[in-house]
Amino acid sequence: MSNFVSPVNINFKRLWSVILPCLIASICQGQFAYERFENFKKIDLPFEYKNNLIIVDVTLNRLFPLKFIFDTGAENTILAKREVTDMLKVAYEREFKLLGSDMTTELTAYLVRDIHFKSHDLVIPSHGMLVLKEDYFRFEEVAGIEVHGILGADVFRNLVVRINYDRKIITLSKRPYFKRPNDYEEIPIEVSRSKPYIRTKLQISPDSTLSVKLLLDSGAMLPFILNTNTDSSLHLPPTVINGKLGAGLGGYLEGFVGRVHSLDFGSKNFKEVVTNFQDISAAIDTSLLNGRNGIIGNQILNRFHIIFDYPTEKIYVKPNRRYKNKFKFDKSGMVIIAADINLNSFIVHEVIANSPAYEAGVKPGDKLTSINGLPPALLSLNNINKILSKREGKKIKLRVKRNEERILFKFKLRKLI
Repeated sequence: MSNFVSPVNINFKRLWSVILPCLIASICQGQFAYERFENFKKIDLPFEYKNNLIIVDVTLNRLFPLKFIFDTGAENTILAKREVTDMLKVAYEREFKLLGSDMTTELTAYLVRDIHFKSHDLVIPSHGMLVLKEDYFRFEEVAGIEVHGILGADVFRNLVVRINYDRKIITLSKRPYFKRPNDYEEIPIEVSRSKPYIRTKLQISPDSTLSVKLLLDSGAMLPFILNTNTDSSLHLPPTVINGKLGAGLGGYLEGFVGRVHSLDFGSKNFKEVVTNFQDISAAIDTSLLNGRNGIIGNQILNRFHIIFDYPTEKIYVKPNRRYKNKFKFDKSGMVIIAADINLNSFIVHEVIANSPAYEAGVKPGDKLTSINGLPPALLSLNNINKILSKREGKKIKLRVKRNEERILFKFKLRKLI
């Protein structure tokens, strides 16, 4: 695509304004107050929930305040900003090759040791963290928030992890101190390479029911991804649109978007689930996928109070206030991304053919100057996506800058899938 925006780098001037006072204070105090990982029984970690991502504050080696995605779908903790470990002068050991979220891009990472993380009152030792050779992230663009890495399951794989999306609290418990809640449904899972999988029933269309194995992935912004070429019985529904589905580690996900008729989650059943259909390249080692057919992301997980009991391979779920919400999807046909160092500029990255925005004349590379009278300074990427997902027939007035020309587009939202 033209006018592609490069990933955002750390604003080190702003970062040092935070680091320096912390460093001076720690020297004066002589020590840090915290709960050591081996000593705690249960501890709460607050998080931000932005654009369907769980974001936790992490301080690396008591010095660098960073923001990491809490990711049950990642085996390892990954730092995307190599500048940080360069400044710490850590040794880069063994080189690893990783598979990106697009299932085709091969990424290079290095193992580093002798580091630790502090998240709120808990210090988490790490026997090894992966540092990306380059910043392959696209989360800043599609989520509109600054993200520096992924907190993977190597940190919490031996614990009980409770995620409360309403209170925005993650509770980590040592297994002996966990008491099973009586009012939650128990669902068996399989934990492989520290990642949780569930087996469930799926109906792409009303006339067929399929059994699928799905990764439970709190690092996925989307509701549901189905890898259609993992089983001959999986197919596209009648109505789909094609293009970029979203983004992750390594790049944008290409494929189709549609809706499956129904998806079971324990005893619960969801209808008309927005689904991203993605093929897996025949060139990759499918053993890394552990036989999975797809991914359940946060737009389904966030409908529950959910507890991951890793030691006994179970989850416990209880519907919350979002349980009955409909699965919404953009009705404009535009893929908007955040740009600039402060992520407060918004650019049209892609326009779906024959969509309302396409028919109005919007093009990739157009820079938003207002939407329905609201300037970018009063908007976030999440706000923009909500506006473009509203009821069918809603009028949109979109002002953009194209090169040096300012253009006004008017169109009405229309259901695309």
